[in-house]
Amino acid sequence: MLQYDLIVIGGGKGGKTLAVSQARAGRRVALIEKGMIGGSCINVACIPTKTLIQSAKVAELVTRAERFGIRLAFDGVEFASVRQRKDSVVSEMIGRNRKVFDSSGMDFVLGRASFSGLKEIEVTSADGEIRSMTADTIVVNTGTRPAVPAIPGLDPVRPLDSASIQNLDRLPEHLVILGGGVIGCEFAQLFRRLGSRVTMIDRNARFLPREEPEIGSAALGVFQEEGIEVRLGASFEAVAGQSGDSVEVSIRTASGEETIAGTHLLTALGRVPNTGELNAPATGLELDERGYVRVDEFLRTSVPGIWAIGDVTGGPQFTHASLDDYRIVAANLRGESRSTRNRLMPYTIFIDPELGRVGMTEAQARKAGHTVRVATLPAAAVPRAVTMGETQGLLKAVVDEPTDKILGFSGLCAAGGEVMAVVQMAIQGGLSASQVRDTVFSHPTMAEALGDLFSRLD
Repeated sequence: MLQYDLIVIGGGKGGKTLAVSQARAGRRVALIEKGMIGGSCINVACIPTKTLIQSAKVAELVTRAERFGIRLAFDGVEFASVRQRKDSVVSEMIGRNRKVFDSSGMDFVLGRASFSGLKEIEVTSADGEIRSMTADTIVVNTGTRPAVPAIPGLDPVRPLDSASIQNLDRLPEHLVILGGGVIGCEFAQLFRRLGSRVTMIDRNARFLPREEPEIGSAALGVFQEEGIEVRLGASFEAVAGQSGDSVEVSIRTASGEETIAGTHLLTALGRVPNTGELNAPATGLELDERGYVRVDEFLRTSVPGIWAIGDVTGGPQFTHASLDDYRIVAANLRGESRSTRNRLMPYTIFIDPELGRVGMTEAQARKAGHTVRVATLPAAAVPRAVTMGETQGLLKAVVDEPTDKILGFSGLCAAGGEVMAVVQMAIQGGLSASQVRDTVFSHPTMAEALGDLFSRLD
Protein backbone atom coordinates (compact mmCIF):
# COMPACT_ATOMS: atom_id res chain seq x y z
CA MET A 1 0.00 0.00 0.00
CA LEU A 2 1.50 3.30 -1.14
CA GLN A 3 1.34 5.97 1.55
CA TYR A 4 0.75 9.65 0.68
CA ASP A 5 0.05 12.85 2.58
CA LEU A 6 -2.66 13.76 0.07
CA ILE A 7 -4.54 11.90 -2.65
CA VAL A 8 -6.69 13.85 -5.10
CA ILE A 9 -9.16 11.86 -7.20
CA GLY A 10 -9.91 13.80 -10.37
CA GLY A 11 -7.72 16.28 -12.21
CA GLY A 12 -10.16 19.13 -12.82
CA LYS A 13 -9.37 22.75 -11.98
CA GLY A 14 -9.67 22.62 -8.21
CA GLY A 15 -8.15 19.18 -7.79
CA LYS A 16 -5.10 19.67 -9.98
CA THR A 17 -4.38 23.09 -8.47
CA LEU A 18 -4.52 21.67 -4.96
CA ALA A 19 -2.33 18.70 -5.87
CA VAL A 20 0.33 20.85 -7.52
CA SER A 21 0.43 23.42 -4.71
CA GLN A 22 0.67 20.78 -1.99
CA ALA A 23 3.39 18.88 -3.87
CA ARG A 24 5.41 22.06 -4.35
CA ALA A 25 5.09 22.67 -0.61
CA GLY A 26 6.97 19.40 -0.04
CA ARG A 27 4.12 17.01 0.66
CA ARG A 28 3.84 13.57 -0.92
CA VAL A 29 0.90 13.85 -3.29
CA ALA A 30 -0.85 11.58 -5.78
CA LEU A 31 -3.23 12.95 -8.40
CA ILE A 32 -5.43 10.27 -9.98
CA GLU A 33 -7.15 11.08 -13.25
CA LYS A 34 -9.34 8.67 -15.18
CA GLY A 35 -8.40 9.92 -18.62
CA MET A 36 -8.46 13.66 -19.33
CA ILE A 37 -5.17 15.32 -18.46
CA GLY A 38 -6.07 18.71 -17.04
CA GLY A 39 -9.74 17.91 -16.51
CA SER A 40 -12.89 18.42 -18.54
CA CYS A 41 -12.52 22.20 -18.79
CA ILE A 42 -9.56 22.10 -21.14
CA ASN A 43 -10.49 18.83 -22.86
CA VAL A 44 -14.22 18.96 -23.62
CA ALA A 45 -15.74 22.03 -21.96
CA CYS A 46 -14.66 25.66 -21.50
CA ILE A 47 -11.55 25.84 -23.66
CA PRO A 48 -12.61 23.87 -26.76
CA THR A 49 -16.14 25.28 -26.86
CA LYS A 50 -14.96 28.88 -26.56
CA THR A 51 -12.42 28.18 -29.30
CA LEU A 52 -15.24 26.98 -31.55
CA ILE A 53 -17.36 29.97 -30.57
CA GLN A 54 -14.56 32.31 -31.65
CA SER A 55 -14.44 30.65 -35.07
CA ALA A 56 -18.20 31.12 -35.32
CA LYS A 57 -17.80 34.79 -34.38
CA VAL A 58 -15.28 35.29 -37.17
CA ALA A 59 -17.72 33.70 -39.62
CA GLU A 60 -20.47 36.01 -38.40
CA LEU A 61 -18.27 39.08 -38.81
CA VAL A 62 -17.33 38.08 -42.35
CA THR A 63 -21.00 37.78 -43.35
CA ARG A 64 -21.57 41.42 -42.40
CA ALA A 65 -18.18 42.83 -43.36
CA GLU A 66 -19.74 45.25 -45.87
CA ARG A 67 -21.39 47.10 -42.98
CA PHE A 68 -17.86 48.03 -41.94
CA GLY A 69 -16.90 49.15 -45.44
CA ILE A 70 -14.98 45.97 -46.24
CA ARG A 71 -15.67 43.79 -49.25
CA LEU A 72 -15.10 40.09 -48.70
CA ALA A 73 -16.14 37.00 -50.61
CA PHE A 74 -17.43 34.48 -48.08
CA ASP A 75 -17.14 30.95 -49.42
CA GLY A 76 -18.46 29.16 -46.36
CA VAL A 77 -16.81 27.31 -43.51
CA GLU A 78 -14.29 24.50 -43.72
CA PHE A 79 -15.35 22.66 -40.61
CA ALA A 80 -12.37 20.31 -40.61
CA SER A 81 -10.09 23.32 -40.19
CA VAL A 82 -12.30 24.76 -37.47
CA ARG A 83 -12.06 21.49 -35.61
CA GLN A 84 -8.32 21.30 -36.22
CA ARG A 85 -7.83 24.71 -34.62
CA LYS A 86 -9.87 23.58 -31.62
CA ASP A 87 -7.84 20.39 -31.31
CA SER A 88 -4.60 22.36 -31.51
CA VAL A 89 -5.65 24.69 -28.69
CA VAL A 90 -6.68 21.74 -26.53
CA SER A 91 -3.44 19.88 -27.24
CA GLU A 92 -1.40 22.91 -26.22
CA MET A 93 -3.34 23.26 -22.96
CA ILE A 94 -2.93 19.56 -22.17
CA GLY A 95 0.80 19.88 -22.75
CA ARG A 96 1.03 22.85 -20.42
CA ASN A 97 -0.78 20.95 -17.69
CA ARG A 98 1.39 17.87 -18.08
CA LYS A 99 4.55 19.96 -17.73
CA VAL A 100 3.21 21.52 -14.53
CA PHE A 101 2.29 18.10 -13.15
CA ASP A 102 5.71 16.66 -13.93
CA SER A 103 7.62 19.60 -12.47
CA SER A 104 5.59 19.73 -9.24
CA GLY A 105 7.02 16.52 -7.81
CA MET A 106 3.67 14.80 -7.37
CA ASP A 107 2.76 11.33 -8.65
CA PHE A 108 0.33 11.68 -11.56
CA VAL A 109 -1.56 8.44 -12.15
CA LEU A 110 -3.89 7.72 -15.06
CA GLY A 111 -6.49 5.21 -13.95
CA ARG A 112 -9.89 4.53 -12.42
CA ALA A 113 -10.05 5.08 -8.65
CA SER A 114 -12.38 3.42 -6.17
CA PHE A 115 -12.41 3.16 -2.41
CA SER A 116 -11.50 -0.25 -1.00
CA GLY A 117 -11.65 0.71 2.68
CA LEU A 118 -11.43 3.66 5.03
CA LYS A 119 -9.15 6.10 3.21
CA GLU A 120 -7.87 3.25 1.07
CA ILE A 121 -8.01 3.49 -2.70
CA GLU A 122 -7.46 1.07 -5.54
CA VAL A 123 -6.43 2.51 -8.89
CA THR A 124 -6.89 0.41 -12.02
CA SER A 125 -4.90 1.57 -15.03
CA ALA A 126 -5.91 1.06 -18.66
CA ASP A 127 -3.72 -2.06 -18.90
CA GLY A 128 -5.37 -3.62 -15.84
CA GLU A 129 -2.60 -2.90 -13.33
CA ILE A 130 -3.95 -2.24 -9.83
CA ARG A 131 -2.27 0.00 -7.27
CA SER A 132 -3.31 0.38 -3.65
CA MET A 133 -2.97 3.78 -2.01
CA THR A 134 -3.82 5.47 1.26
CA ALA A 135 -3.54 8.98 2.70
CA ASP A 136 -4.68 10.89 5.75
CA THR A 137 -6.22 13.51 3.46
CA ILE A 138 -8.23 12.64 0.36
CA VAL A 139 -10.03 15.04 -1.97
CA VAL A 140 -12.75 13.86 -4.35
CA ASN A 141 -12.92 15.93 -7.53
CA THR A 142 -14.47 13.56 -10.05
CA GLY A 143 -16.80 16.07 -11.70
CA THR A 144 -19.89 15.38 -13.79
CA ARG A 145 -20.86 14.07 -17.23
CA PRO A 146 -23.76 14.74 -19.62
CA ALA A 147 -27.05 13.28 -18.45
CA VAL A 148 -28.83 10.74 -20.63
CA PRO A 149 -32.51 11.69 -20.58
CA ALA A 150 -35.24 9.06 -20.43
CA ILE A 151 -36.96 9.75 -23.73
CA PRO A 152 -38.67 6.92 -25.64
CA GLY A 153 -36.51 5.75 -28.54
CA LEU A 154 -33.47 7.83 -27.65
CA ASP A 155 -30.83 5.12 -27.13
CA PRO A 156 -30.89 3.66 -30.68
CA VAL A 157 -30.60 7.18 -32.10
CA ARG A 158 -27.13 7.51 -30.51
CA PRO A 159 -27.44 11.26 -29.96
CA LEU A 160 -24.51 13.63 -29.64
CA ASP A 161 -23.58 15.16 -26.30
CA SER A 162 -21.54 18.24 -25.43
CA ALA A 163 -18.27 16.33 -25.92
CA SER A 164 -18.94 14.20 -29.01
CA ILE A 165 -20.46 17.05 -31.01
CA GLN A 166 -17.07 18.78 -30.99
CA ASN A 167 -15.51 15.92 -32.94
CA LEU A 168 -17.83 15.77 -35.93
CA ASP A 169 -16.18 15.39 -39.33
CA ARG A 170 -18.65 17.69 -41.04
CA LEU A 171 -21.18 20.35 -40.23
CA PRO A 172 -24.69 19.08 -39.49
CA GLU A 173 -27.15 20.03 -42.17
CA HIS A 174 -29.88 20.42 -39.56
CA LEU A 175 -28.95 20.17 -35.88
CA VAL A 176 -31.79 19.52 -33.43
CA ILE A 177 -30.94 20.36 -29.82
CA LEU A 178 -32.88 19.08 -26.82
CA GLY A 179 -32.40 21.62 -24.04
CA GLY A 180 -32.19 25.41 -23.92
CA GLY A 181 -29.72 25.88 -21.10
CA VAL A 182 -26.19 27.24 -21.29
CA ILE A 183 -24.80 24.32 -23.29
CA GLY A 184 -27.73 24.16 -25.68
CA CYS A 185 -27.63 27.89 -26.35
CA GLU A 186 -23.90 28.08 -26.96
CA PHE A 187 -23.92 25.18 -29.42
CA ALA A 188 -27.08 26.43 -31.13
CA GLN A 189 -25.59 29.78 -32.01
CA LEU A 190 -22.11 28.58 -32.95
CA PHE A 191 -23.39 25.89 -35.33
CA ARG A 192 -25.92 28.27 -36.85
CA ARG A 193 -23.14 30.76 -37.54
CA LEU A 194 -20.95 28.07 -39.04
CA GLY A 195 -23.72 27.22 -41.48
CA SER A 196 -26.06 24.61 -39.96
CA ARG A 197 -29.78 24.93 -39.71
CA VAL A 198 -30.59 24.73 -36.00
CA THR A 199 -33.75 23.93 -34.05
CA MET A 200 -33.57 24.17 -30.26
CA ILE A 201 -36.31 22.60 -28.13
CA ASP A 202 -36.68 23.49 -24.46
CA ARG A 203 -39.00 22.28 -21.74
CA ASN A 204 -39.20 25.72 -20.14
CA ALA A 205 -41.94 28.12 -21.17
CA ARG A 206 -39.55 31.08 -20.97
CA PHE A 207 -36.19 31.42 -22.69
CA LEU A 208 -33.30 31.33 -20.17
CA PRO A 209 -35.74 31.23 -17.24
CA ARG A 210 -33.07 31.81 -14.57
CA GLU A 211 -32.29 35.20 -16.04
CA GLU A 212 -34.15 38.50 -15.92
CA PRO A 213 -37.24 38.28 -18.18
CA GLU A 214 -36.05 41.29 -20.22
CA ILE A 215 -32.64 39.68 -20.71
CA GLY A 216 -34.11 36.34 -21.75
CA SER A 217 -36.45 38.05 -24.17
CA ALA A 218 -33.61 40.04 -25.72
CA ALA A 219 -31.46 36.91 -26.08
CA LEU A 220 -34.35 35.05 -27.71
CA GLY A 221 -34.71 37.92 -30.16
CA VAL A 222 -31.04 37.59 -31.10
CA PHE A 223 -31.44 33.86 -31.71
CA GLN A 224 -34.55 34.30 -33.82
CA GLU A 225 -32.96 37.08 -35.85
CA GLU A 226 -30.05 34.75 -36.66
CA GLY A 227 -32.46 32.10 -37.90
CA ILE A 228 -32.36 29.70 -34.95
CA GLU A 229 -35.71 27.98 -34.56
CA VAL A 230 -36.76 27.83 -30.90
CA ARG A 231 -39.59 25.74 -29.45
CA LEU A 232 -40.45 26.56 -25.83
CA GLY A 233 -42.67 24.78 -23.31
CA ALA A 234 -42.16 21.46 -25.08
CA SER A 235 -42.36 17.95 -23.74
CA PHE A 236 -40.32 15.29 -25.52
CA GLU A 237 -42.65 12.50 -26.59
CA ALA A 238 -40.36 10.26 -28.68
CA VAL A 239 -37.24 10.17 -30.81
CA ALA A 240 -36.48 8.03 -33.87
CA GLY A 241 -33.81 7.61 -36.51
CA GLN A 242 -30.01 7.80 -36.39
CA SER A 243 -28.08 10.92 -35.47
CA GLY A 244 -25.76 11.85 -38.30
CA ASP A 245 -28.21 10.62 -40.91
CA SER A 246 -31.83 11.39 -40.14
CA VAL A 247 -33.68 11.98 -36.87
CA GLU A 248 -37.24 12.79 -35.89
CA VAL A 249 -38.26 14.33 -32.56
CA SER A 250 -41.90 14.29 -31.54
CA ILE A 251 -42.84 17.06 -29.13
CA ARG A 252 -45.94 18.46 -27.53
CA THR A 253 -46.43 22.18 -26.86
CA ALA A 254 -49.38 24.41 -26.06
CA SER A 255 -49.97 24.55 -29.83
CA GLY A 256 -50.26 20.77 -30.07
CA GLU A 257 -48.08 17.93 -31.29
CA GLU A 258 -45.25 18.43 -33.75
CA THR A 259 -42.55 16.29 -35.33
CA ILE A 260 -39.23 17.95 -36.08
CA ALA A 261 -36.93 16.29 -38.59
CA GLY A 262 -33.19 16.88 -38.70
CA THR A 263 -29.90 15.24 -39.52
CA HIS A 264 -28.19 15.35 -36.11
CA LEU A 265 -29.47 15.28 -32.54
CA LEU A 266 -27.75 16.87 -29.54
CA THR A 267 -28.98 16.25 -26.00
CA ALA A 268 -28.16 19.08 -23.59
CA LEU A 269 -30.43 18.28 -20.66
CA GLY A 270 -28.19 18.60 -17.65
CA ARG A 271 -25.37 16.65 -16.06
CA VAL A 272 -24.94 13.88 -13.50
CA PRO A 273 -22.12 13.25 -10.98
CA ASN A 274 -19.22 10.87 -11.58
CA THR A 275 -19.56 8.94 -8.35
CA GLY A 276 -20.77 5.55 -9.58
CA GLU A 277 -17.28 4.03 -9.70
CA LEU A 278 -16.05 5.44 -6.38
CA ASN A 279 -17.53 2.65 -4.24
CA ALA A 280 -18.42 5.34 -1.70
CA PRO A 281 -19.86 2.92 0.91
CA ALA A 282 -16.43 1.30 1.36
CA THR A 283 -15.17 4.41 3.07
CA GLY A 284 -18.45 5.72 4.47
CA LEU A 285 -18.74 8.56 2.02
CA GLU A 286 -22.30 9.90 1.97
CA LEU A 287 -24.00 10.77 -1.32
CA ASP A 288 -27.24 12.69 -1.77
CA GLU A 289 -30.31 11.41 -3.60
CA ARG A 290 -28.88 12.52 -6.96
CA GLY A 291 -25.50 10.90 -6.37
CA TYR A 292 -23.53 14.04 -5.50
CA VAL A 293 -21.07 13.96 -2.59
CA ARG A 294 -22.56 15.62 0.49
CA VAL A 295 -20.37 18.39 1.89
CA ASP A 296 -20.71 21.14 4.47
CA GLU A 297 -19.86 24.78 3.87
CA PHE A 298 -16.17 23.96 4.41
CA LEU A 299 -16.37 21.22 1.73
CA ARG A 300 -15.85 18.48 4.30
CA THR A 301 -17.60 15.19 3.59
CA SER A 302 -19.16 12.79 6.07
CA VAL A 303 -15.74 11.16 6.58
CA PRO A 304 -13.14 13.15 8.57
CA GLY A 305 -10.13 13.85 6.39
CA ILE A 306 -12.03 13.41 3.11
CA TRP A 307 -13.08 16.53 1.23
CA ALA A 308 -14.92 17.10 -2.05
CA ILE A 309 -14.64 19.98 -4.50
CA GLY A 310 -15.92 21.03 -7.90
CA ASP A 311 -19.01 19.86 -9.74
CA VAL A 312 -19.23 16.56 -7.86
CA THR A 313 -20.51 18.40 -4.78
CA GLY A 314 -23.63 19.55 -6.60
CA GLY A 315 -22.60 23.20 -6.16
CA PRO A 316 -22.12 25.78 -8.91
CA GLN A 317 -20.84 23.98 -12.00
CA PHE A 318 -18.21 26.45 -13.09
CA THR A 319 -14.46 26.12 -13.42
CA HIS A 320 -14.01 29.27 -11.36
CA ALA A 321 -16.16 27.75 -8.61
CA SER A 322 -13.87 24.72 -8.56
CA LEU A 323 -10.85 27.01 -8.29
CA ASP A 324 -12.41 28.76 -5.30
CA ASP A 325 -13.17 25.35 -3.78
CA TYR A 326 -9.41 24.72 -3.96
CA ARG A 327 -8.77 27.93 -2.03
CA ILE A 328 -11.27 26.89 0.62
CA VAL A 329 -9.82 23.42 1.15
CA ALA A 330 -6.23 24.68 1.04
CA ALA A 331 -7.01 27.29 3.68
CA ASN A 332 -8.68 24.77 5.96
CA LEU A 333 -5.79 22.34 5.55
CA ARG A 334 -3.55 25.16 6.82
CA GLY A 335 -5.72 25.48 9.90
CA GLU A 336 -7.55 28.58 8.71
CA SER A 337 -11.32 28.89 8.45
CA ARG A 338 -12.78 29.55 5.02
CA SER A 339 -16.11 28.43 3.63
CA THR A 340 -18.55 28.72 0.73
CA ARG A 341 -20.99 30.78 2.80
CA ASN A 342 -22.09 34.00 1.10
CA ARG A 343 -19.53 33.78 -1.69
CA LEU A 344 -20.40 35.87 -4.71
CA MET A 345 -20.52 33.58 -7.72
CA PRO A 346 -20.51 35.23 -11.17
CA TYR A 347 -20.92 33.52 -14.50
CA THR A 348 -20.89 34.23 -18.20
CA ILE A 349 -22.94 32.54 -20.90
CA PHE A 350 -20.86 32.71 -24.07
CA ILE A 351 -23.57 33.44 -26.54
CA ASP A 352 -23.12 36.58 -28.65
CA PRO A 353 -23.66 39.10 -27.25
CA GLU A 354 -22.24 37.65 -24.04
CA LEU A 355 -24.43 37.37 -20.98
CA GLY A 356 -22.57 38.25 -17.78
CA ARG A 357 -24.45 37.84 -14.53
CA VAL A 358 -23.64 38.38 -10.85
CA GLY A 359 -25.85 38.60 -7.77
CA MET A 360 -29.63 38.54 -7.63
CA THR A 361 -32.28 39.15 -10.23
CA GLU A 362 -35.05 41.62 -9.48
CA ALA A 363 -37.45 38.79 -8.61
CA GLN A 364 -34.91 37.14 -6.30
CA ALA A 365 -34.22 40.43 -4.54
CA ARG A 366 -37.90 41.15 -3.94
CA LYS A 367 -38.45 37.59 -2.72
CA ALA A 368 -35.59 38.10 -0.24
CA GLY A 369 -37.44 41.09 1.19
CA HIS A 370 -35.57 43.94 -0.45
CA THR A 371 -37.20 47.15 -1.58
CA VAL A 372 -35.43 47.68 -4.86
CA ARG A 373 -34.61 50.23 -7.49
CA VAL A 374 -34.06 48.95 -11.01
CA ALA A 375 -32.30 50.35 -14.04
CA THR A 376 -32.03 49.12 -17.62
CA LEU A 377 -29.95 50.37 -20.52
CA PRO A 378 -30.12 49.22 -24.15
CA ALA A 379 -26.73 48.17 -25.46
CA ALA A 380 -27.44 50.39 -28.46
CA ALA A 381 -27.12 53.41 -26.14
CA VAL A 382 -23.48 52.59 -25.36
CA PRO A 383 -21.08 54.56 -27.61
CA ARG A 384 -18.50 51.76 -27.69
CA ALA A 385 -21.15 49.25 -28.78
CA VAL A 386 -22.11 51.58 -31.63
CA THR A 387 -18.51 51.95 -32.84
CA MET A 388 -18.07 48.17 -32.81
CA GLY A 389 -21.36 47.53 -34.58
CA GLU A 390 -22.43 45.36 -31.63
CA THR A 391 -25.62 47.07 -30.51
CA GLN A 392 -27.79 44.11 -29.59
CA GLY A 393 -28.65 43.45 -25.96
CA LEU A 394 -29.57 45.02 -22.67
CA LEU A 395 -27.98 45.81 -19.30
CA LYS A 396 -29.89 45.70 -16.02
CA ALA A 397 -29.00 46.55 -12.41
CA VAL A 398 -30.87 45.84 -9.19
CA VAL A 399 -30.16 48.05 -6.17
CA ASP A 400 -31.38 47.99 -2.56
CA GLU A 401 -33.26 51.29 -2.13
CA PRO A 402 -32.56 52.05 1.57
CA THR A 403 -28.82 51.31 1.42
CA ASP A 404 -27.93 51.98 -2.25
CA LYS A 405 -26.22 48.57 -2.19
CA ILE A 406 -25.86 46.82 -5.55
CA LEU A 407 -27.73 43.51 -5.36
CA GLY A 408 -27.35 42.21 -8.88
CA PHE A 409 -26.34 42.90 -12.45
CA SER A 410 -27.02 41.32 -15.83
CA GLY A 411 -25.26 42.39 -18.98
CA LEU A 412 -26.31 40.99 -22.35
CA CYS A 413 -23.93 43.00 -24.46
CA ALA A 414 -20.57 43.00 -26.20
CA ALA A 415 -17.96 41.93 -23.61
CA GLY A 416 -20.82 41.29 -21.19
CA GLY A 417 -18.66 39.04 -19.02
CA GLU A 418 -15.99 41.72 -18.70
CA VAL A 419 -18.49 44.45 -17.85
CA MET A 420 -20.05 42.14 -15.26
CA ALA A 421 -16.62 41.68 -13.63
CA VAL A 422 -16.44 45.43 -12.99
CA VAL A 423 -19.75 45.29 -11.11
CA GLN A 424 -18.61 42.17 -9.26
CA MET A 425 -15.54 44.00 -7.97
CA ALA A 426 -17.70 46.97 -6.97
CA ILE A 427 -19.99 44.68 -4.98
CA GLN A 428 -17.08 42.93 -3.29
CA GLY A 429 -15.46 46.28 -2.54
CA GLY A 430 -18.63 47.61 -0.94
CA LEU A 431 -19.16 50.41 -3.45
CA SER A 432 -22.64 51.86 -3.64
CA ALA A 433 -24.60 52.30 -6.84
CA SER A 434 -24.04 56.05 -6.60
CA GLN A 435 -20.28 55.58 -6.36
CA VAL A 436 -20.26 53.42 -9.48
CA ARG A 437 -22.51 55.96 -11.22
CA ASP A 438 -20.06 58.76 -10.43
CA THR A 439 -16.89 56.83 -11.34
CA VAL A 440 -14.80 58.32 -14.13
CA PHE A 441 -14.69 55.55 -16.73
CA SER A 442 -12.45 55.65 -19.78
CA HIS A 443 -14.30 56.68 -22.94
CA PRO A 444 -15.34 54.97 -25.13
CA THR A 445 -15.40 51.59 -23.39
CA MET A 446 -18.13 49.09 -22.64
CA ALA A 447 -17.54 49.54 -18.89
CA GLU A 448 -18.49 53.20 -19.34
CA ALA A 449 -22.05 51.97 -19.78
CA LEU A 450 -22.23 51.37 -16.02
CA GLY A 451 -22.23 55.11 -15.31
CA ASP A 452 -25.21 55.56 -17.62
CA LEU A 453 -26.92 52.45 -16.28
CA PHE A 454 -26.78 53.44 -12.61
CA SER A 455 -27.87 56.98 -13.43
CA ARG A 456 -31.14 55.49 -14.69
CA LEU A 457 -32.24 53.94 -11.39
CA ASP A 458 -35.96 54.55 -10.96
